[in-house]
Amino acid sequence: MISVTAFRGEEFVLNALFIETVKAEPDTIIHLYNGKTYIVKETKEQVLERTTAFYRSIGLVGTMVTRGEEDE
Repeated sequence: MISVTAFRGEEFVLNALFIETVKAEPDTIIHLYNGKTYIVKETKEQVLERTTAFYRSIGLVGTMVTRGEEDE
């Protein structure tokens, strides 16, 4: 889980495992696999840092494979 701040100012916790994309257009927009979208105050880089830290805390860093990089 990562902590982010909505544009209205309220802080909330988001399950980082459900993040599909993070865009900066220029506001930071987080799209989840369930179709929900959140606009947050944090930068794209901050969201990525928090997501990576979360993955590291649960032991996922180093086990993820990007599509197209699998051994054939």
